[in-house]
Amino acid sequence: MNTRSMIFTLYGDYIRNYGNKIWIGSLIRLLKEFGHNDQAVRAAISRMNKQGWVQAEKQGNKSYYSLTERGIKRMEEAAKRIFKLKPEKWDGEWRIFMYTIPEEIRSIRDELRKELIWSGFGSFSNSFWLSPNNLEKQVEDLIEKYNIQPYVDFFVADYKGPHANKSLVEKSWDLDDINTRYEEFIHFYSDQHMMAKQKIMDGNMTDAECFVERTKLVHEYRKFLFVDPGLPQELLPEKWLGGQAATLFSQYYKELALPSSRFFEAVFREGNEMEGKDQAYNVLDHPLILE
Repeated sequence: MNTRSMIFTLYGDYIRNYGNKIWIGSLIRLLKEFGHNDQAVRAAISRMNKQGWVQAEKQGNKSYYSLTERGIKRMEEAAKRIFKLKPEKWDGEWRIFMYTIPEEIRSIRDELRKELIWSGFGSFSNSFWLSPNNLEKQVEDLIEKYNIQPYVDFFVADYKGPHANKSLVEKSWDLDDINTRYEEFIHFYSDQHMMAKQKIMDGNMTDAECFVERTKLVHEYRKFLFVDPGLPQELLPEKWLGGQAATLFSQYYKELALPSSRFFEAVFREGNEMEGKDQAYNVLDHPLILE
């Protein structure tokens, strides 16, 4: 598993709940559980710092890294999507984003495509992207971030045919491929869930092992943010496995939540102040995972 990607997972699922800041030593200790060495962690966090996701801070002889405003925004958006169990209700309108980015700033065009896919837009045709979800704020942020006001147009409209709304979905996303990925996730983690549940009940699974398993679970599940646009129920196929995968994820996550948090806190306390945190952060209180 990529070190930088794992750090994103740790920030999103753990660190953001503890003030968004962590000592580099604690981060190295946590990632050691996954086989990542000191050098790899330092190189990855340095890269994230240069990219504007985290910021460095010195306290004495210790280095700390906290999420930037951009990083916090991304983590909050990701968490909302990851822990959502049910699709949003559709308002019947499509969000259409079009652009003509000059060749001399092609790098921006490539980055913009990645951001649009991550936000849930589908590519209907070249430079023509659409989504049934309310993504106005994300579009505003992208336009401001890349300073591309002269090159883009954005519409909110309803589809008048001559085909059904689902035909737009079929042209913009490969739902069969996404469903296959969900099927593979369900097949693998159904077995993992049953085995881990029994181990925890028997007292044969340590807090560290729960931490590793929960982190891997979130790490694998969050990959769907890059492929599943989160379509409303009205636009999904009849045999859609996204809901089943979300339920499995939620159930397994709950099994692992408390012991894995105990392990994280034990490591986190070594180099970080936990003012006002006499008790563990209770991930089971997460409003989204209980929907």
